[in-house]
Amino acid sequence: MTPMRNVYIVDGARTPFLKARSHVGPFSNSDLAVDCARNLLMRQNFSRDEINEVIIGSMIGHPAEPNVARVIGLRLGMEKIPAFTVQRNCASGLQALDTAAKLIASGDHELVLAGGTDDMSRSPIMFPNAMANWLGDFTSARTLTARLKVLTQFRPSFLAPIIGVIQGLMDPTVGLSMGQTAENVAYLFNITRAEMDAFALRSQQRSLYAQTHNLFTEIVPIYDKKGRCYQLDDGVRADTSLEKLAKLKPYFDKIYGAVTPGNSAQITDGAAVLLLASEAAVKKYQLPVLARIIDTQWSALSPAIMGLGPAHSIVKLLTKHKMGLNDIQYYEINEAFAAQVLGCYAAWQDKDYCVKELGLKEAFGKINTETVNVDGGAIALGHPIGASGARIVLRLVHILAREKARYGVASLCIGGGQGGAMLIENINL
Repeated sequence: MTPMRNVYIVDGARTPFLKARSHVGPFSNSDLAVDCARNLLMRQNFSRDEINEVIIGSMIGHPAEPNVARVIGLRLGMEKIPAFTVQRNCASGLQALDTAAKLIASGDHELVLAGGTDDMSRSPIMFPNAMANWLGDFTSARTLTARLKVLTQFRPSFLAPIIGVIQGLMDPTVGLSMGQTAENVAYLFNITRAEMDAFALRSQQRSLYAQTHNLFTEIVPIYDKKGRCYQLDDGVRADTSLEKLAKLKPYFDKIYGAVTPGNSAQITDGAAVLLLASEAAVKKYQLPVLARIIDTQWSALSPAIMGLGPAHSIVKLLTKHKMGLNDIQYYEINEAFAAQVLGCYAAWQDKDYCVKELGLKEAFGKINTETVNVDGGAIALGHPIGASGARIVLRLVHILAREKARYGVASLCIGGGQGGAMLIENINL
């Protein structure tokens, strides 16, 4: 068996994350990734034709951009470079990186452009099946009489819209929205509203600090068709306070709940793209090495408590490498909800959960929360589903370099009841 080769992150960039508001955003899935990747590729000292594959994670699919990875590649002038799109819900961007890393480690590829993109503000609005059937009957009617008859069968209910982003955030097997699964996690570990809001405030404050101190150096400016420039994540709120967060009403369980828009990730548009390389490519093109990808592990659990996915995947990852929580200097755990990140902390300290659900003999341990999301997270920055996995890995790379730390773990919970975690190493110490 051929030994697996080292895989390196040599560069990366992302767009500003733009909060979805009352209108569709100015950028499509491919717009976001192309603007991001073009900037990344222009600073390389090799031809784009040297890249072996383009792999992009995306959840919000559009008929106008089928296999969005290929659309992105073509728009970047990479006609002869194959491309494919991957989808693992919230961890689609991480899946793209994992897939790229395995192709390089196996010797199949030397250079891969990988990441994720999603324009959640452009999530499609659909109509019920009854409308589709009615349209089918109308278009297949051959005579005026037949068409008039079909017209009489039309009902206003046929026009009831189905909001794609809302349906996409519902789990079809357990009938719960992602927010309701976060309420389940909060109930399971007795996480209070005050704890969630304090976590949300911390995310906002840390993101604001990073933004105002120019720590998000991976962001590249993007321009819309009217020439307007976007340079900053616009979901960061400088005026956030515990008092303001406390005034927000629960959204998913309006009577007994504690999960609010203020302590949840924002619906957002954005893209993040990284360049992964083999050791041979690093030497051939004299590329800088930001970090080495050591391993990625995936886990599964009940969709009803999907937010605990990182608790499962991080345990699986660290156990495999004979490491504990405190052997990792920095973590990026995607903040889908404050409740689910806090739930992961609690799960690792709960012996019963660790024994019954994680297969351990004792509690896994207590994480140093000061090492988690030190520059804020998705509650402030937003969570474009396909891009977040790539964003947190890229941010972690920069944190390890800045803090001169060796190991970092990036992890996400995944709708449908999964978790993913990637272990990376700063080799520039």
